[in-house]
Formats: sequence, C-alpha cells, structure tokens
Amino acid sequence: MGSKNKLKRFRDNESFENVIQPSREEVLAGFSLKGQWHSFFKNDNPIVLELGCGKGEYSVALSKKYPDKNFIGVDIKGARFWRGAKTALENDFQNVAFLRTQIELISHCFDENEVSEIWITFPDPQIKYKRTKHRLITKPFLEKYQRILEPNGFIHLKTDSEFLHGYLLGVLHEGNHDIIFAHHDIYNSSSPPFEATAIQTFYEQQYLDAKKAITYVKFRTRY
Repeated sequence: MGSKNKLKRFRDNESFENVIQPSREEVLAGFSLKGQWHSFFKNDNPIVLELGCGKGEYSVALSKKYPDKNFIGVDIKGARFWRGAKTALENDFQNVAFLRTQIELISHCFDENEVSEIWITFPDPQIKYKRTKHRLITKPFLEKYQRILEPNGFIHLKTDSEFLHGYLLGVLHEGNHDIIFAHHDIYNSSSPPFEATAIQTFYEQQYLDAKKAITYVKFRTRY
C-alpha cells in the first residue's frame, strides 16, 4: 500500500463515526468509553470483540449475520480496518465499530463483564520463541480477556496454524480451562459448530481451495 493511500485512509478514519482512535496515553489515563460501550451503540445488546481484526471482514460479516449483537474489531493498524469500517458505513451496519489500539491495552478499554464473547481469527502465530509474548493466546493475554468477559463468556480461536492450535490446547490443559469444542480440521469435522463455519473470509476461502485445514477452539478461561 502506497504512503499516499495510507494517509488518505487515516484521514477517512478520522471522519468515520464507527472508528474510535484513542491515543495510548488516553487509554491509560482513563478511556472514556470503558464501561460505556452500550451508550455508544445506543442499545443493551451483547458486545462481541474481534481481536487483531485486520481488514475487518470478519467483524462486518458477524454484524450482518447477528443484528442483535454489537461487534467491535480491534487492531492497531487503522489503514487495514479502513476497508471494514467503510463497508459497514456504506451498508448502514450500525452494530459494528472499530477500535484502533494495542491489544495489550484491552482491559483498559473495556470494563469487567462488559464483553460477552471474543473472536481471534487467523492471528500471526508468532512462531519464533522470542515472539512468544506477542501471541494473542498466552496466559497474560487470556487473563486480560477474562477480566472483561462476562461470567462464562466464550473465546474463539480460528486459525490455519496447526502450531497455534496446539499451543492453545496446551495452555488450556495446563490451566484446567473449559474446552467447549476443538478440532484440527473443522470443515472435516463430523459436527462442526455453525458459528465457526458460517463465515469465511477471502483468505480463509483461499486456504480451503488449497486444501489447507482450518482449526478451531471454543473455550472459557478459569483463572
């Protein structure tokens, strides 16, 4: 993506009513929407996050399929989720928004019990050992997620990385967490959950066309 195109997207995001871009300092000092997201959406529907939302394709698709829920795509790269934000505005999807921030700050952006579910879709597996702390499913991250999830709230991991799938299962077994469903090749599962297969992103469809397995885990944390 050219620098001019990026700058245009940054300017667009500043005018989009469904994009929130607090500075790191604002988040740490006391983010104004923490505990107030229902006011932002003007309803009391459940709030669902997609962490590392990329272009926002999954968040937008979820918002279309589940109009009785509110969806927030979270990513630090605003030029990427510009596409999802623009699509949502063009289609008048009022139950989806995008938050530009680091995921490590997630518990500063949402209050306790404010979130009903979290989706993590096709994240960077950060395979190198020195990158372990950046994996979105390490214990420190899971502890942050539990703080903002309502009691018994679910987390979903959907990925083409068998490494990440196995890593998460190891973390969950060590902590005695609740694994609701897990499969290393969900589209070849005997009874795949509808919620995990109903939406396919552009890249996911490419993986499937290439006969690459898509893994999925639905779980609850118990810290």
